[in-house]
Amino acid sequence: MAGTALSASVLVVAASLSLGLAAVGGAAVTAQRAAAAADAAALATADAASGAIVTGEAPCALAARVASASGAALTACTLEGPVATMQVESVYAGLAAVSRARAGPPEGF
Repeated sequence: MAGTALSASVLVVAASLSLGLAAVGGAAVTAQRAAAAADAAALATADAASGAIVTGEAPCALAARVASASGAALTACTLEGPVATMQVESVYAGLAAVSRARAGPPEGF
């Protein structure tokens, strides 16, 4: 009887640890996805603003579309000359991962 209780306890602990590690892993993946979406949106916006790519969309509308395609939502878009600053948000298990990125020409260019 004592062996059964010990085995059940070990299984409960192992299952709890597995669920916790899966949640942490999912959150880490979501944070990386948000960072990649912010980078891609900032680069697309800076390229559209500089004329490097031709698009019929406004630069921030293009950023929203790029972020959405990456599984994130654009929450802020600032364009100061050729420099684009983005903020995106991605949600996992009710928690939001927020990431920011800037893109533009090198300083002094």
